[in-house]
Formats: sequence, C-alpha cells, structure tokens
Amino acid sequence: MTETEIIRVLETALLCADQPMPLSELRKLFATEDFTNDEMRRLLVLLQEQWQDKGLALTSLASGWRFQSRPEMQRYLGRLNPEKPPKYSRAVLETLAIIAWRQPVTRGDIEDIRGVTVSTQIIRTLEDRGWIEVLGHRDAPGRPALLGTTRQFLDDLGLRALDELPELESTDAVIALAGLELEEMPAQEDAAEESAQHAQQDDAQQDDAKQDDAQQDDAKQDDAQQEQDGPEPDGSLQDHAEIAGMSQGDVRDGDAAQEAVEPLETGADAPVKEIHTEYLKEND
Repeated sequence: MTETEIIRVLETALLCADQPMPLSELRKLFATEDFTNDEMRRLLVLLQEQWQDKGLALTSLASGWRFQSRPEMQRYLGRLNPEKPPKYSRAVLETLAIIAWRQPVTRGDIEDIRGVTVSTQIIRTLEDRGWIEVLGHRDAPGRPALLGTTRQFLDDLGLRALDELPELESTDAVIALAGLELEEMPAQEDAAEESAQHAQQDDAQQDDAKQDDAQQDDAKQDDAQQEQDGPEPDGSLQDHAEIAGMSQGDVRDGDAAQEAVEPLETGADAPVKEIHTEYLKEND
C-alpha cells in the first residue's frame, strides 16, 4: 500500500468512529503491514495537515485520535439545536474543578475547600458521566477514597494530559469547564447543599440562643441573691450603730440603724452633763 492509500484508510476510519481511536486500534486496520507507533503518528500528522484549513480538525486526545469541529464553528452548529443552553449546577462544577486541579483528593478535602458538605448525589453524578473515578485510598483512619479525573474527562475537554489544564485562576479554566456538555441538573444537588448550609446556620443560631439564655439565667440569679442579702449598710450608719452598742450583724437595714441613732441625738446632753459633774468632783 502506498502512503496516500494508508492515509485515506486512516481518514475513513476516524471519520466513522464514534469515539477516539488509540494507536493500537488504528494499527489493526493494516493486517499485512507492521507499523510502529512512531510511524503511525507520522502518518496521522500528515493527515492532520491536510485538514488544517477545514472546519474539522484531527486532534490527539488522552484516549486516542478523533475528528472534531473547530471552536469557531460552534456558533454555526449551535443553530441546528435551538434549545436553550443547559443549566449548570454550581455544586457539580465546583466539585469537578477541585478534583481536576487538586487530584487526588478525598471527599473530606473537597468539603474543607468548599466549606460545605459534598452530597453523595454529586459524586455519583460525576462517576456516572465517566469524569471521575477512584484512584486509590488514603492511608488514614477509615481509608477514604482518593478521587481523580478520567480519560473521558480529558477527551471532553480536548486535552491529552492533565498538565495541559490551564491555571485555575485564569479565564481559560472557566472556559474549559464551560465547554463541558452538562445536562440540566435536578434541583436535588443544590437543595442538598442549601439544606446543609441552613443546618450549619441553625446550629450557630441555637448556640447563640443558648449562650444568651445562660447569661440571662446568671443575671436573674445575681438579682435574686442581692434581694436576699439586702442592700449593703452605709458606713455612717455602721458607726452610729457601734456607738449605740450594736454590733454590725444587728444592723439589718437603714431604718433600723436610723432608729438606733435617734436616742443618741435626742438625749445627747444628759451624758455630757454627768461626765462634767464627775470631773469637777474629782478635781475638788
């Protein structure tokens, strides 16, 4: 077979394939020829150059080679399907982005980054679509599963390896995730996430309410104790009580102390006269 015939066979097989074809599958097309992987790649590059100015492009992906439309053709092809763009689930995209850029990660790692609980439905959805898989288990209590992306995920993004992912903070990363064809997601995932957030808020409010109740109880107990003990006696009243021969323990309130002081004020002249009389007698 000539090189032109080989390229034509490769072109036909790739156009008819419904999924990327690896080199091992492409070599099966030529039973009588023994092609190495390097020779097959060289022929594919020649075919790639022939389609350089056309609407389709031959692309090398993680799982093989395939023809796909160029990005600038998307706005024309979209007119064939006038349906509204699908509604993206923020919870799914955030979880997928964390797994793609931070892999391998556990569900606990994802929850620490997002700050909310990751529902089982989100993980199951990504697994059913073939975008994530279990790569292993972390050597920790409970041996949590380590999650990572699949070749299918790279194929859907048009990438060959993870190192071709753009920087997470760049606009290209947002565009890359937006290029995924996500079906309209039911509200269960967002509802589960919102319920988890509300539960956390309710717990915080309950804790605050308990603290307020405890403070109010302490204030009530202090007020009750003050009522039982009564007001503290004034210093001047204590002095008058001692003059009248009363101990501090006998002073119960201001009225009692005032009653004890009154005799001293009204009969103050009598004891003074007696003291002066005795003094004069002794000096005579």
